[in-house]
Amino acid sequence: MLKQLDLSRLWLALGLLVLSFVVGVAGFMTLEHYGFIDAFYMTVITASTVGFGEVHPLSDVGRLFTSFYILFNLLIVAYLVSVLTTYIFDGELRHLFRMIRTDQEIKSFRDHVIVCGFGRNGFKAYDELRHSGTRAVVVEQSQELLTAANNAIGHRIPAVFGDATSEGALRQAGIEHARALITALPKDADNVFVALTARELNPNVLIIARASARSSVSKLISAGANSVVMPDEIGGSHMANLVIRPEVIRFLDMISGLDPNKLRLEELSFGELKPSLRGQSIRELDVRSRSGATVIALRRGESGELEVSPAADYRPVAGDVLLVLGNETQIQAVHQQFK
Repeated sequence: MLKQLDLSRLWLALGLLVLSFVVGVAGFMTLEHYGFIDAFYMTVITASTVGFGEVHPLSDVGRLFTSFYILFNLLIVAYLVSVLTTYIFDGELRHLFRMIRTDQEIKSFRDHVIVCGFGRNGFKAYDELRHSGTRAVVVEQSQELLTAANNAIGHRIPAVFGDATSEGALRQAGIEHARALITALPKDADNVFVALTARELNPNVLIIARASARSSVSKLISAGANSVVMPDEIGGSHMANLVIRPEVIRFLDMISGLDPNKLRLEELSFGELKPSLRGQSIRELDVRSRSGATVIALRRGESGELEVSPAADYRPVAGDVLLVLGNETQIQAVHQQFK
């Protein structure tokens, strides 16, 4: 979304320029009884101060009007030049063109994820999506926050500058074509409003919402959120479990990417399998030997049941999803061998 402040200055300068021409044409037509063409010509040569002669000799009232009109235009031209100078030399014009290009790029997105709010939680969500190869759009009101994130990440973040609770900002982020929305705004009430608006604009979108208070969870679910995450509770539970069962938590940290020896938990659906591999049992697929990764769970398509350590003789069917665990190299091998 284009910055309203920058555009307002540009539109004001152009508006004053148009107003000047209207006043000039109207003045010459009224005071000197010029036709429209002659009045327009006189307005142009007077406003531009080129020094051409008058179409007809001016009356005393006409000369007085022209004198004040020239002074009025000098002020307008000075303001217009200052605005254009700011845009050109301070990089504002380049910034606006970049934002327009980003706006057009976002309109072409399909099946992307929208991240509302770019604080600590929003930034982490975007970073995870980016590393997984998922296309994401950020909705944030603070340009300074996004500029700092752009510098930290080292690439241009597709972003909409605006209030995530407004329908216009969500539409500009492509909510109608998004497959998921993550709302991580600081206030629970704002997250409720985002969930309500997003669900109305796209009934099929997956909505993940952040909550600070437990009392907000039910409100967010009622508003249309599919899942609600409470970062404070998760953090406290994580710290306690580091005391109670440290090795389990360290293993989970490897999956979540908090440990240097990062593991990836990847989905391998039946529909993604190569046609030649469909119908084979988990034993016959032999994921472990062929990639080094391990099948740790199965989600059955019919019932939606999640089965940990599925039987080796089970043959996946349409709708089933295998959960595969491995490091980056092993997961890449899974993609090459089975998809």
